[in-house]
Amino acid sequence: MTTTSTQRWLIPALIVVVSLTVGGGLLARELYSPPTVAPIVPGVLPTSGSLTPEEQPGSDEVFMTADAAAHPDGVDVRGALQSYFRSINQKNYDLWASVASAKRLGKKPRDSWLDDYKTTKDGSILVYRIEAPVGSLRVLVGFTSTQAVELAPADLMEPCIRWRVVLPMVNENGTWKIDEAEGSTPEKEKC
Repeated sequence: MTTTSTQRWLIPALIVVVSLTVGGGLLARELYSPPTVAPIVPGVLPTSGSLTPEEQPGSDEVFMTADAAAHPDGVDVRGALQSYFRSINQKNYDLWASVASAKRLGKKPRDSWLDDYKTTKDGSILVYRIEAPVGSLRVLVGFTSTQAVELAPADLMEPCIRWRVVLPMVNENGTWKIDEAEGSTPEKEKC
């Protein structure tokens, strides 16, 4: 008789425990799942591979992957990079200087900068990832540049180049600035 009475309450108790476990798991999944974040700039991400040679380098609008856009500094990074690339395309040293670190400014005076970028146009810009080592950022960005062949890098004398670079950024007076890239080797290939 004891076994039968134990079995009568055991099955309903087991059903209650399983139901609470499943319900708790579903609730925990909703509470702890990361928020859905859309890219900062909506629309199709640029692909310079589908552009004709005349259309290169593509738009100078900075796009971000969802991963980069989800970074807490994503908006500020995008703003700095937008100014950086627009300054090159517009040959506007003052705009470039507004987003360059003090260290980078010290190594690139106005005349040198204007000479280096006099034929450069950048576009098809995509921020893939933002990493945050202590006190700085490392931004993985891809873009396409066009330039006069004689002003292209010595190891890839081409009029159109696809770049993948890691741009270091430092915080100066509460603003993220693009720092001097030391020791990193950018990847580049002919368009």
